[in-house]
Amino acid sequence: MTEATGIVGEFFSLKDGADADLLAMQVGDFYEFFGADAETVADELDLQVSQKSSHGSSYPMAGVPVNELTPYLTALVERGYHVAVADQHETDDGHARKVEKIVTPGTLLSTTDAGARYLAAIVEGEAWGLAFADVTTGEFFVTQVADRDAVFSELYRFDPAEVLPGPTVRADDEMIERLRERTDASVSLHATEAFAPGRARHRLREQFGTETIESVGIGDAESAIAAGGAVLSYVEETGQGVLASMTRLQRYGASDHVELDATTQRNLELTETMRGERTGSLLDTIDHTVTSAGTRTLRAWLQRPRRSRETLDRRGDSVEALATEAMARERLRDVLGDAYDLERLASKAASGSADARDLRAAVDTLELFETVRAIVRETPTLAESPLSTWLDEPDPAAVATLAADLDAAIVDDPPGTITEGGIIREGYDAELDEVIDEHETALEWIETLPEREQREHGITHLSVDRNKTDGYYIQVGKSETGKVPDHYENVKTLKNSERYTIAELTERERKIFRLEERRHDLERQCFEELREAVADHADLLQGVGQALAAVDVMAALATHAVRNDWTRPTLRDSRALDVEAGRHPVVEQTTEFVPNDLRMDDDRRFLIVTGPNMSGKSTYMRQAALIVLLAQIGSFVPARSAEVGLVDGIYTRVGALDELAQGRSTFMVEMQELANILHSATEDSLVILDEVGRGTATYDGVSIAWAATEYLSSAQSASPSPKTLFATHYHELTTLADHISGVENVHVAVDEPAGGTDGDDAGPPTTDGADDDVTFLRTVRDGPADRSYGVHVATLAGVPDPVVSRAREVLRKLRADEAIDVQNGRASEETRQVVFDLDSGELRESDTDDSGTGDPPADQMGDTDETVGGGTGPIVDQFGEDAPAVLEALESLDIEETPPVELLGEVQEWQRRLE
Repeated sequence: MTEATGIVGEFFSLKDGADADLLAMQVGDFYEFFGADAETVADELDLQVSQKSSHGSSYPMAGVPVNELTPYLTALVERGYHVAVADQHETDDGHARKVEKIVTPGTLLSTTDAGARYLAAIVEGEAWGLAFADVTTGEFFVTQVADRDAVFSELYRFDPAEVLPGPTVRADDEMIERLRERTDASVSLHATEAFAPGRARHRLREQFGTETIESVGIGDAESAIAAGGAVLSYVEETGQGVLASMTRLQRYGASDHVELDATTQRNLELTETMRGERTGSLLDTIDHTVTSAGTRTLRAWLQRPRRSRETLDRRGDSVEALATEAMARERLRDVLGDAYDLERLASKAASGSADARDLRAAVDTLELFETVRAIVRETPTLAESPLSTWLDEPDPAAVATLAADLDAAIVDDPPGTITEGGIIREGYDAELDEVIDEHETALEWIETLPEREQREHGITHLSVDRNKTDGYYIQVGKSETGKVPDHYENVKTLKNSERYTIAELTERERKIFRLEERRHDLERQCFEELREAVADHADLLQGVGQALAAVDVMAALATHAVRNDWTRPTLRDSRALDVEAGRHPVVEQTTEFVPNDLRMDDDRRFLIVTGPNMSGKSTYMRQAALIVLLAQIGSFVPARSAEVGLVDGIYTRVGALDELAQGRSTFMVEMQELANILHSATEDSLVILDEVGRGTATYDGVSIAWAATEYLSSAQSASPSPKTLFATHYHELTTLADHISGVENVHVAVDEPAGGTDGDDAGPPTTDGADDDVTFLRTVRDGPADRSYGVHVATLAGVPDPVVSRAREVLRKLRADEAIDVQNGRASEETRQVVFDLDSGELRESDTDDSGTGDPPADQMGDTDETVGGGTGPIVDQFGEDAPAVLEALESLDIEETPPVELLGEVQEWQRRLE
């Protein structure tokens, strides 16, 4: 291909020098894409491709009008592209073009998403440093965490659009692969030197103030500092010009927020369902906000619940006041519906992209802020609540002054672009007013010229107009050209008319052009000064925006509470969790919900939940977690009453998503999630476990579930246990309540007609009141369930009748053949097996009799030495010569010091040896 020259050559030259996937280059009134870029953009945005010839070669070309670049640019960047933008500038020699900015997923200002759009950086050191910046609002957070799992929990929490891995992170192929697999973020490589601690520290001090690093408590957090400095460097390098909107450096840590790992956020479906949809999530259910900033704030509250009693009491008092004052609440919501997103406006002003309508919207919203304050002051209940002080935090006097200054400058209905003129009010700038007066006088002379010329020369079909080609001209119809005076100078002949000019018109035209240019320059200057003033007040605008968003969220929570009969929880600095008639906040919207009580405290801290599948066990446990979470964002909760002891973390092991593509089985995922809980949960945590151990063989599963229960209930752990709800079908575990303090059984009740069978032995259920017609009551009661009703559930699920009938037949045969059937820790009749004696803590062989006592005949046990130490006897006969060694290894194992995954490996090895 011949080397491109001219415009096409300039495009490729600029593209080569830009670190971007695509280049949009301004050519007159269009932004053009050439070559492969044109074809990519055409495919992505459904644009038409044409051909551009350059010195004998032809190149694909696609373009968009200058004024329409933003939506196209937004669409490209939201699909993951980095797009460089080269603007055209007028010079004495013609045109010059240079790349002004590179727009990336994490630096996109004009976004169609109301949610936050974070740019993140990750640095590995003695601790892992993280920084999150939202360029659309100016938010800037930093923290340090202990390990990789915590890194991904924070990434899931903030859901960044783009991630900058630090030098050692980018060299870790496994970490980069996990980043790409576990997040939707674009992974971008930034200059290594930007992560250097010294340079990063300097950048943070330069941006936020010399003492800020120490004052927010990150002076020694080298990894967090490196991450924060890299984010600032990247934002500056991309040329978006939004650094001025980043006015506050915020550190957050474990002591500030409830720990929610990625698994828990997904399992509880906080912001999206398991299918990745917003509809059906907790956010979707309770989101009655009326502003985009309110929606963004509610999402942040759900993903980052608070631990501070002061913060939660403040929010709760405000929600309660708003719930009480219905009329005032609705007035507030009506007013807030017209609020502009001031946090994002501050960033647009700082970047120079805010237009006159943005500034007018700022005026209207600042004035609206005073209206909101007035409604609160005029309503006694609201005035006495924290809402009044909340709204006083942005300086009301400063807000009023900025609103008045902008209102004095910007007309009520400004045009969409500053090139149209008519933005600045009369009286704001004396020189501009003078130029406008002269301009309007000159225009008035033009407007009256046709009438004067018609009267003077008797020409009826005479008009004065203007276009880009001819400037101002006098147009006369062909039928009257004979009346045209000699001083008319012909400039163009048309089919039905002639165009002329006269000396006075030419002189006025030159004056008008000069005045228009001067007016344009002065108006642009005034507007840019106003926009800079707004950018200088970014902190104030962000404060007002955050206050309005918070009021919007609390009004939304109050609205939902009133509509759904929610109650304000009582918060405690204890381990209590006492819920009367609790409900699941999402499920209750779609079905007639059966409320349930939940009581946990120091003497009742571990609940083993049993009952049939589909009976509501998982819903019961999830609703407990969601009630606690809602309480710790300051919301009311779905219950008749609730006393909630504040937690430091919520951990869940609910269900399993196969990750076979990454070489991780369901069971491995389950064990890794369990290991994270066992390592992370404290006595102040809430743990939800659903069917731990079901992903492997029955005995392995029972063993793991048993050991995990003992560990979490403090039977094997030196630390106090967390509040735990553990749903299981392993009925053997229910006996632990008799032997471990704090462990209790609850079950989901089943209504089985008197005289009925076990529900799984009988034939298919009937609808005529037969004995086997079992009903799941979805009511939780104390005590263990007696069985799981698995075959009955298969019937409810629509399994074909022949399969169900055969299942019942097989079940009856297995029981008749004296197969192992363990219920409540006891072996079935006439069943010989090795059991774990709860009283002695030892393994022994059991041959139960009809009494079901489980006491073995003496002649079947043999001498202890013979059975274990001597290497012979029933245990050796049944399990082989390795049995004594395995028992000795079991006896010597220090469970408290053995990590759960390593413990699992030991159990699997023992199983192999005993096979």
